[in-house]
Amino acid sequence: MSSRLFAISVAFLAVLFGCKTLFSNGFFLDFPASFLRSLAAKPENPFLDAASIRYDDLMDNNSTTQQRLLSSMVQFGLFFVQDIPSYNSSEELKTLKSFFKLPLKTKMALAVKKHRQESTNAYRGYGPLVGGLTTQFKEMYNIGPFNDIPRFKPPSTENSLELYRGVGRETNLWPKTNDPMFDTHFKNSFIKSFETRRSVGKAVVRCIGSVLGHPELSDRFKEHEFSTLGLRRYPAGTEDRLTELEHEDSTVTILSTFQNPGLEALYQDRYWDVPTSGEGFIVNIGTLISDITDGRVLAVRHRVRQIHQERFSIPFFFTPSFDADVGTTLTGRPTRAGARYKIFGEWMRDYLPGVEPGLLGVHEQDTETCPKSGCTGD
Repeated sequence: MSSRLFAISVAFLAVLFGCKTLFSNGFFLDFPASFLRSLAAKPENPFLDAASIRYDDLMDNNSTTQQRLLSSMVQFGLFFVQDIPSYNSSEELKTLKSFFKLPLKTKMALAVKKHRQESTNAYRGYGPLVGGLTTQFKEMYNIGPFNDIPRFKPPSTENSLELYRGVGRETNLWPKTNDPMFDTHFKNSFIKSFETRRSVGKAVVRCIGSVLGHPELSDRFKEHEFSTLGLRRYPAGTEDRLTELEHEDSTVTILSTFQNPGLEALYQDRYWDVPTSGEGFIVNIGTLISDITDGRVLAVRHRVRQIHQERFSIPFFFTPSFDADVGTTLTGRPTRAGARYKIFGEWMRDYLPGVEPGLLGVHEQDTETCPKSGCTGD
């Protein structure tokens, strides 16, 4: 019997018999009556029952795994991936922290265009703590799927869809410090982190498509140019507030919260703590993918509460290909997005400026303090 279950059983008996001291296993247990009543009445967190799927089982894509994944996504909107080969969350977190400890000047050399006008990248790269134009208050660094490829040169017009195609194909910017060993370790570590999560993203899409009888869903994710690994740092805070407002994601999210609490998700009209990712990942899908699957899987609504310590996380967003159809569902029905967009690139052209104000180069004033109006983060 688990310690929690034992405590609940003791509490139940105490409340039932009106006593607060019980003899069990040779020991007297003396609890305050108010504690016993609250413990007995506390409901179990429903997200403890969300599926936890081994990495190898997810890769196998067998019928048992498919049904477990679908059931968890229908009921909870998320599931957990565990037992990931060669993945060490402690080492990853250590490397992540080492990046954010670099001098600001070193990090700003990797800044995206809205923070550093001479930068060639609008999306892949570093973003400092910023207040003013955005409600988000976090330090970030975005990594994409392209490393050592010829840079895509889109047309100069900002209204061209091809401009956003170029944003999706930006080559990653990597740190260049006085320590070449660190530079090499950081780059290799997070290329591996990207590949690990990309393999999970592909497997999730493959599994959902298979269990719904539409394996062709994977065809919409062949290129996934906008897929992004995001390194995030949030300053510690003492206020009881949300650092990320209630929202639903858009595509496929593979999240590492490490041992950081704060993530809450909606279940039956109530927000509950989501267990931390620990040595694995938390996986959920967003509204666009729910729409494409005819609403067969749930896009879970969630938020993040401020914690009283520096918080780190790594979200990975696995996206459809730039030219993928988002106008029709797997069964050929029009999607809600289809009223305005035919392909994913058109959708991203509207979406990105909303979540990344000044994406194409409008400079935001850097600040190390949270704006008085409040701050939110991801």
